[in-house]
Amino acid sequence: MVFRRIVELLLVCLMGLLLLGTPAYSLDYTKRDLEEADFSHQDLRGSTFNKANLRNSNFSYANLEGVSLFGANMDSANLEGANLRNAVLDQARLTHANLRNAILEGAFATNTKFEGALIEGADFTDVLLTPYVQEMLCKVASGTNPVTGRDTRDTLLCS
Repeated sequence: MVFRRIVELLLVCLMGLLLLGTPAYSLDYTKRDLEEADFSHQDLRGSTFNKANLRNSNFSYANLEGVSLFGANMDSANLEGANLRNAVLDQARLTHANLRNAILEGAFATNTKFEGALIEGADFTDVLLTPYVQEMLCKVASGTNPVTGRDTRDTLLCS
């Protein structure tokens, strides 16, 4: 009788854990070739993609908060609506990337290449950029982020 109660209790606990879902684990994708990979809508908080090839990859609406993309090749990647708060983008290549409605608040993006990036509605609040990149982005900045309600030009401190 006692053994049966213990088994029932363990089954209830196990079912509770399954219903709560699995937590997000940070993963290390350093130097991996992930060209055209689909990470859309995934929770990748704290993961590392340093120097990874992410060309043409899909990160749309992914949670990339605190992710390290140091030196990653993200040419033509889709980051539409992605949460990149406090991400490390230093020396990353975001050329021709889709950053529409992405949130980059607090990201570290010095020496990041943004040539040809689509930034309509992106939130660059407190992003560390070089003056050259800031000026370049201001020339094409437009829109308002639907989540934060901030104007892209205002977040880039455009004049």
